[in-house]
Amino acid sequence: MSTPATRTGLDASALIRWYEREQRDLPWRRDDASAWHILMSEIMLQQTPVARVAPVWEEWVRRWPVPSAMAAASQADVLRAWGRLGYPRRALRLHECAGVLAERHGDVVPDDVDTLLALPGIGAYTARAVACFAYGKRVPVVDTNVRRVVARAVHGAAEPGNPSTTRDLADVEALLPRTRARAAVFSAALMELGAVVCTARKPDCASCPLPHCAWNAAGRPAHTGEPKRIQKFAGTDRQVRGKLMAVLRESHGPVERAALDLVWLTDPTQRDRALHSLLVDGLVEQTRDGLFALAGEGE
Repeated sequence: MSTPATRTGLDASALIRWYEREQRDLPWRRDDASAWHILMSEIMLQQTPVARVAPVWEEWVRRWPVPSAMAAASQADVLRAWGRLGYPRRALRLHECAGVLAERHGDVVPDDVDTLLALPGIGAYTARAVACFAYGKRVPVVDTNVRRVVARAVHGAAEPGNPSTTRDLADVEALLPRTRARAAVFSAALMELGAVVCTARKPDCASCPLPHCAWNAAGRPAHTGEPKRIQKFAGTDRQVRGKLMAVLRESHGPVERAALDLVWLTDPTQRDRALHSLLVDGLVEQTRDGLFALAGEGE
């Protein structure tokens, strides 16, 4: 898998026809979704399933239709609205990003990848996803689903191996149709295929629209590299952080330490470590009188 994919390695026309017929009706794909709305969806969808994101996203679009509306809200308001989507630092970074968009970009999300990359909390994937899906730019968009489809259909491997930004972008760049409009649809279709058909655990090869897949043609050989690490949640610091954040989101102001101690009695050391990490990350603040609150509420 060291050389870039070739244009003959994946039938773009077949994939696009399938996508135009079978694509899921996701709210951020609708014609009235702005670049800001798409940016919010991309941040929310990182490591969070579509089913959990959709209702929260729709509420955010109603509440904060433009960046300046979110920038005017407090950090605590945004964290409460984030709810149980997980990894709440994303919410704080999005709030910070909204402020920059309102102040420096006229309340408009830029369409240029390099400019997008300069925004708070916007990484390589998100910048290209917004440029492609919001503005129809011909840029490679690579996530886990895309990497898996390319690994199987083009390279004949069950799994894509360790990520490599340079290699992965070159792989997808080589597959993009020449025209800008088709390239943008192709990027969405490639991601959709990995999400609903060419899945990690149970790929539905019988439903695949591609006329040729190198992995399937080779008899679907098993992955021979290192086994994928499965992230556990139960009993981790992340679970404890979530429980602590839930208490603060549901409160109407700062709370006493005793209220937080009750969420995790089995391991006080782990609970203290989780609380400390929330303070370090800027998600939680401690007031002068020793109470605890969401960011922006501790003054």
